[in-house]
Amino acid sequence: MRLILLTASLALTVAAAAQTNEKKLTVSGSIQSDILIPQSDDAIGATTDSDWGKTNTYAEVQAQSKYVDAGLRLEYLKHPLPGFEPDFKGWGVPNYWVKGKLGCAELTAGTFYEQFGSGFILRTYEERSLGIDNSLLGGRLELRPAAGVALKVLSGKQRYYWEHNDALVSGIDAELAIDEWIKPMQKHNTHLTIGASWVNRYDNTDEVQEVIRGSQLMKVNYPKYVNAWDVRATLNHGNWSLLAEYAQKTDDPGYDNGFIYRKGNVAMLSGSYSKKGLSVLLQAKRSEDMAFKSTRQTSHLQGTGSAINHLPAFTQDQTYALAALYPYATQLADGEWAYQAELAYNFKRKTALGGKYGMDLKLNYSYVRAIKRDFIDNIDHNTLAGNTDLAGTRGYSSSFFGWGDQCYYQDLNVQLIKKFTKQFKLNLMYMNQRYNKTKVEGHGGMIHSNIFIADGKYQFSPKTTLRAEAQYLTTKQDQGDWVFGLIELSLVPHWMITVSDMWNCGDTKTHYYQGLVTFNIGSHRIQGGYGRTRAGYNCSGGVCRYVPASRGFTLNYNYNF
Repeated sequence: MRLILLTASLALTVAAAAQTNEKKLTVSGSIQSDILIPQSDDAIGATTDSDWGKTNTYAEVQAQSKYVDAGLRLEYLKHPLPGFEPDFKGWGVPNYWVKGKLGCAELTAGTFYEQFGSGFILRTYEERSLGIDNSLLGGRLELRPAAGVALKVLSGKQRYYWEHNDALVSGIDAELAIDEWIKPMQKHNTHLTIGASWVNRYDNTDEVQEVIRGSQLMKVNYPKYVNAWDVRATLNHGNWSLLAEYAQKTDDPGYDNGFIYRKGNVAMLSGSYSKKGLSVLLQAKRSEDMAFKSTRQTSHLQGTGSAINHLPAFTQDQTYALAALYPYATQLADGEWAYQAELAYNFKRKTALGGKYGMDLKLNYSYVRAIKRDFIDNIDHNTLAGNTDLAGTRGYSSSFFGWGDQCYYQDLNVQLIKKFTKQFKLNLMYMNQRYNKTKVEGHGGMIHSNIFIADGKYQFSPKTTLRAEAQYLTTKQDQGDWVFGLIELSLVPHWMITVSDMWNCGDTKTHYYQGLVTFNIGSHRIQGGYGRTRAGYNCSGGVCRYVPASRGFTLNYNYNF
């Protein structure tokens, strides 16, 4: 706690100093501290250790000027929150960078984040709720030598908790905005961007991996170089948009794919239409063997912390508690066919369905299925990870349009959002879901659930709003049915009070209650609470982290300057 206060004082001092010289230098930053004082609870399986408290604390400062930018981030994770593995423990300044800007060029030295295209071959980012920070330590050069031309060249070693992996990750990216050169396209509101990327992982360590295939001991010869490339095109015309992208990766044997030698690939096609009151999205993606990491994959422990790339899940990120109870994780190594369709429509005011204030309708459908694979020697695997029956071979053959036998995930949800009076607004949602728990979590079979949600908000005055949620999930599998209720009182501009309970009315009869009080003043936000957290998976964009059950007092502090 003393470290947190010291960092806060330092940040405030720097911010105050910058205000006196704001024409030459701009300083900004933030502090985030999440604290749990845990208690044991046999009913939900929550345990404690010798630490009286757990905290994930971050403080960062950035300075910007005409020619030079710089920044650093202090992290205090000596006693991390539950769900963050032992390697997460530590404290220090793992992120620091300086950027020089001159004309059409920008040169960054230190740690940085980058994404090429949709991230199929390179996406480094920070997601604190998942414990992900796979930044690169090295250098990056960005050039814009002419209108519509953007070039990037980079090289560095990827962060792995408090160290950096041995492999050197290097890449080149180029994007051309064709419409910048063709005036008729501009006149007709048509924009075309094409891009291409290349990423290389170089690892010259002499490590040898031994695996057992049947009764035979084998040694895996890791390639020193693994290359990946990506091409893409985005076309926008008026209300229409179309994106096509394809990426491929060379042989990359490891734990995730069962130590086979096979090229990976991913293809995506996405189209959308949008105008006032209507939007439509249709997209499809096929991938296989696209786990790409900055370390040689020898076990499951290397997880997402070393991921170089990212494949979006093509499933809707849910914010309601029961709709998010069974989240899907992208199957990078085994591959998948993924589809998503979205429709949003506004029924105008003073129409039969719109009524006095109008009504919004939202539909979303997601479907993810296995690709068809013909395994060598007719060896059938539901998952390749950890299996060595095919080690040292090409593994399998696969037709591009072939579907496998398994459905991994499916959901259909519909939302109606309607304002009945100036004070009262109601959101109704229904979701039908199929979740292959065995595929995503390793056990549990197929779970079929129906979820019903009502979310109402009543505004008593410009400063006082009451919101309530009622949710119900029914299923015959897993732990059975769930009920969730929430009441939230907002007293603008400073206070918010929230109480909730998620109750398993199926097998366990367990309550997961929460009480929170939030106070906002200026750039400061403080939230204190007490309650239980259910064991489960926390996911974002198809990347998941398991979080164990916990109970206790929580304190969250955020400050931005």
